[in-house]
Amino acid sequence: MTFDTLDYFEKLKNAGFTEEQAKVQVEAMQGVVRSYDEARRKELAAKGDIQDLRLEMKSMEMRLSEKIEANKHEILKWMVGTMVAQTALIVAVIAFLW
Repeated sequence: MTFDTLDYFEKLKNAGFTEEQAKVQVEAMQGVVRSYDEARRKELAAKGDIQDLRLEMKSMEMRLSEKIEANKHEILKWMVGTMVAQTALIVAVIAFLW
């Protein structure tokens, strides 16, 4: 972030500030801008941060794929079991009714 200190100084002097008051105000504003800029820089992600995130996401994707695959087999097992039980129940009811 850029801050035009000379322009700010001139505006303060034109508004009626003394030169000393304008200097103090400019220095204070420079500190605020510097602090804000440093805080924003800490929030920025570096290339290494992005690469770490990509690797973590790829690892999570692989684990998720493994879990999905395991659940597919589990669901298929239960579906086949349920179909066999349902068929046996229907056969038993038909045999009982005859």
